[in-house]
Amino acid sequence: MLWFAFLRLIGLMTTLLAASLVIFVVLEVIPGDPAEVMLGLNAQADTLAALRAELGLNAPVYTRYINWVLGMLHGDFGVSYTYSVPVAELIGERVQVSLPLASGALILSTALAIPIGVYSARHHGKIIDTGIMAVAQIGIAVPNFWIAILMVYVFAIVLRILPSGGFPGWDENFFGSLQALLLPVIALALPQASILARVMRSALLDVLHEDYIRTARAKGLSNKATLWRHGVRNALIPVLTILGLQFSFLIAGTVIIENAFYLPGLGRLIFQGITQRDLIVVKSSVMLLVALTIIVTFLVDIAYAAIDPRLRRRP
Repeated sequence: MLWFAFLRLIGLMTTLLAASLVIFVVLEVIPGDPAEVMLGLNAQADTLAALRAELGLNAPVYTRYINWVLGMLHGDFGVSYTYSVPVAELIGERVQVSLPLASGALILSTALAIPIGVYSARHHGKIIDTGIMAVAQIGIAVPNFWIAILMVYVFAIVLRILPSGGFPGWDENFFGSLQALLLPVIALALPQASILARVMRSALLDVLHEDYIRTARAKGLSNKATLWRHGVRNALIPVLTILGLQFSFLIAGTVIIENAFYLPGLGRLIFQGITQRDLIVVKSSVMLLVALTIIVTFLVDIAYAAIDPRLRRRP
C-alpha cells in the first residue's frame, strides 16, 4: 500500500509540474506581451514599461516561471492588477464559496446516484428500472445552466422559498449562505448524479454475473448480504473513476453556475479576470483548480488500492 501511494505521489508531483508549465506558457508566452493584453493596444509606452517592471516581465521567461512556482509554494500568487490586492487574498475569499459548492454537489450526486443505481440494478428489466434510466438519461441530456434557470423560476419566482442569487457571506448570515448555495448545489449535482447512477447500475449488473457472486449465494449468503458485501464493493471501482472525473466537471461547472446565480466564487473570479485581462488572477486561479483536480485524482487512486487489494501488490 505504501509503495503504491509513493508511486502515485510521484505521479502527482510530475503532473502538477507539467500543468504549471502549460498554464504559464499559454497565459504568458503564447499571447505575447501580458502588459499589452492587460492595457490594450492603445496604451502609452511609459505605462507599458511601468507595468512590465511591476509584473517582472523584464526578467527572462525561465526566471519568471521559477519565481511564480516558488511564490505559489510560499502562498504568494502575485498582486492583481485590477483589484491591487494579493491574488491569494482574492482566491481565499472566493474559495469559501466555490469549495462548499463543488463539495456539496459531489456529496449530493454521490448520495443520490449510488442508492438509485443499486436499486435499479436489483430491479433490472422491470418497469421501475426502465423509468429510472429514462429519467437519468434526461438528466444527462439537460445542461446544468438550464436546470439552474428552471429551479430559479420554480423555487425563487413562483414559490418564493429560496433566493434566486447572491451570497450574503458566512460571517454575516450562515443559514442565509446555506440557502443561497442550495439551488446551485442541486443544479450542479443533478446531471452528475444521472451519469453516476447509470455507471453504478451497469457496473453492478456486470459484477452480479461473476462466479464469486454465485459461490457466495451457494454457500447460503442472503441476496441482500451478497449484494452489499461482494457486489457493491467491487462495483465501486469504476464508480470511483467517474467520481474523480466528475470533480473536474464540477469545478468547470462552477464557472457557469456561479455566474448564473451571481455567486462570488472562484469560477466567477476567473470569468472576471478574463474579461478584465487580469492574467495574474487567471493564471493563479486556474493553477489552483488544476491542482485540486489532480489531488482528487490522487485520492481516487488511493481509494482504488483500499478497495482492490490487487493494486497494493508491489511489482
